[in-house]
Amino acid sequence: MTARIQVPATAKRGEVIAIRIAIQHPMETGYRHDEMGQPIKANVVNRLVCTYGGREIFRAEMGTGIAANPYLAFFTVAGKPGKIEFSWFADDGDSGFASVELQVEA
Repeated sequence: MTARIQVPATAKRGEVIAIRIAIQHPMETGYRHDEMGQPIKANVVNRLVCTYGGREIFRAEMGTGIAANPYLAFFTVAGKPGKIEFSWFADDGDSGFASVELQVEA
């Protein structure tokens, strides 16, 4: 699974910033059938965790109501320069990780 993360190029300390992530994943609900009429096993990204500077700042629990290639956006306050890291986990045991460095000006 791959992901695209979007954060501002730079932020000022104390500034509220938007963080966006799009995860490439089919998000199978378990309700569809293949061309042979067999049900396609459910497989969704069910948990996503985001940390900034090693501290958890966002967590999402997802289910079958989320569309393929889930997109999430949230806000946080820029503190020190550091890594924004995402980890996500799917029903089939697959997981993913992506990170980006946030540049913060004083």
